[in-house]
Amino acid sequence: MGEPFEDSRRLTGANLYFGDPGAALETAPGLFFDPSALERWRANILRARIALDWPDGAIAVREHASGASLAFAAPVDRLYTATEANEWAWYAAIGMRAGETPVDEDSEQPRPHVAHFDDAEALRQLRALADAEARPALVALLDAAQAHDVPAHADDDMLSIGEGESSRSWPLGELPPPDGVQWPRLHGVPKAVVTGSNGKTTTVRLLAAMLKAHGLHTGYSSTDGLFIDGERVEAGDYSGPVGARTVLRDPRVQAAVLETARGGLLRRGLVADDARVAVVTNVSADHFGEYGIHDLDDIAAVKLVVAKSLAPGGLLVLNADDPVLVRNSPSTGVARIGWFALDVAVARARGLPACGVREGRLILASVDGESDLGRVVAMPLTASGSARYNIGNIAAASLAAFALDIAPATVAPVLSRFGASNADNPGRLQRWTLGGVEVLLDYAHNPDGLRGLLAVAAGLRGNGRMALLLGHAGNRLDEDFRALATVAAEAKPDRVWLKDIGGDYLRGRASGDVAMILREALLAAGMAGDALPVCLDEAQAVREALAWARVGDLLVLPVHEPAARDAVVALLDRLREAGWDAGQALPDA
Repeated sequence: MGEPFEDSRRLTGANLYFGDPGAALETAPGLFFDPSALERWRANILRARIALDWPDGAIAVREHASGASLAFAAPVDRLYTATEANEWAWYAAIGMRAGETPVDEDSEQPRPHVAHFDDAEALRQLRALADAEARPALVALLDAAQAHDVPAHADDDMLSIGEGESSRSWPLGELPPPDGVQWPRLHGVPKAVVTGSNGKTTTVRLLAAMLKAHGLHTGYSSTDGLFIDGERVEAGDYSGPVGARTVLRDPRVQAAVLETARGGLLRRGLVADDARVAVVTNVSADHFGEYGIHDLDDIAAVKLVVAKSLAPGGLLVLNADDPVLVRNSPSTGVARIGWFALDVAVARARGLPACGVREGRLILASVDGESDLGRVVAMPLTASGSARYNIGNIAAASLAAFALDIAPATVAPVLSRFGASNADNPGRLQRWTLGGVEVLLDYAHNPDGLRGLLAVAAGLRGNGRMALLLGHAGNRLDEDFRALATVAAEAKPDRVWLKDIGGDYLRGRASGDVAMILREALLAAGMAGDALPVCLDEAQAVREALAWARVGDLLVLPVHEPAARDAVVALLDRLREAGWDAGQALPDA
């Protein structure tokens, strides 16, 4: 038998289980264990804490459909030891021993896992590991930062105290004593944390534009990279802790907006712990099966972890049109919740502040009265009002701006112009008209996101044909792919190009596997086989769709892999500049 756990990891900040650093373990799928094993695991964690002279802290067991998640709080400077202690505690609880020579990730020499030995020897080795890992100078500085009410962020290599333009960083091997830090010069910056199943990046970008209009040099982290004042400084998916810390350490930054994805929340936890506002745009069926997340309430619990990032008195912004968020909101214990909805009356019914639409205008309501932020159909992000999901993102960003003390008179002009240029929100609802062919490019990556995009497409379709690109990252269940295909089939496209998402997005699947599952589902939904070409390369699939198109057609292009998207955007811009017409040859790639 292999290891009795599927995943074992450090939790470097507040997380799904508790508000402190620690370690978490996911039991192996299909592993049978009786309930008493969980009690033995708890008892073993208590034994380990006593042996290691670690303080008491939270111990969490989360049972779910595929097993259990086991987590406990541990000293921030000994989290690698904590993961091995957690593994030993589980091995011992189910009466197993580890194999003889697992490889130590930090050494070229094999080192037996402590769970290979009897309990007395395992605890002795854990003490040695904890002593070797301990960083008392780091703990002293973190404690001093807390005493001075200054944010501090540590990783495996560096500690930073303060944030942005008022921060200082040191390598962990060169830390000063607490009395060697110039504390008066260090402080935090205004921060917002944004999560949700859909709309995160759009909301982040819009809020960052509002902060910039407010006069602050603003950094943000996102699935598309790291940005300072709207300019990308690093490409890649930075929606986790690394992206947040990097932005918060940049000396140009006076305010920060941190996109915070599900994966980072589950794998490591939060970075910020004193944000002025945290936003949850929505929850939808996505990523079921990972880390014991099996239903919408599980996803809501993960997304609502961002409430733990709030400073005292901070505002949690939630979607009043999302029944799962409404149902789970009391679990956060947050005193101040702001609500947004398509209808401002629905949002106001939940409490103030609130934001939504009344008689075609976006209204921000607070205890001090109401502000009219403008006509919704005149806001470019709404695509003349057809992009209902973006109306929600706009309302969420407007509430977050309120929490950051940005005046409505600053917010309204941003809403009136943001999205008019494709450069404002790359990869999200970008639009080209090319020789009589309408082209929509978006990031829609799950059924709800695709449904929203296709609703916009329906308003643009006219009497022409519609083609769609369809693909998915590999780390989903087969039924998730079939659900995506069902949404696509409901829109009655004339042709669907089936593709891979390249780079790291195969995530354990062989190339073409996802495309074949999608194709089978579309065939079962009644689409003809010759309407379902397979072109696994995203950029090449776009070229084939353009070659197929004729005047009056609509191409709906969810393009996900960043390099492919950049290539597609460059091609579409070239075609527009060249005055390309449907039926003409395409330039070489």
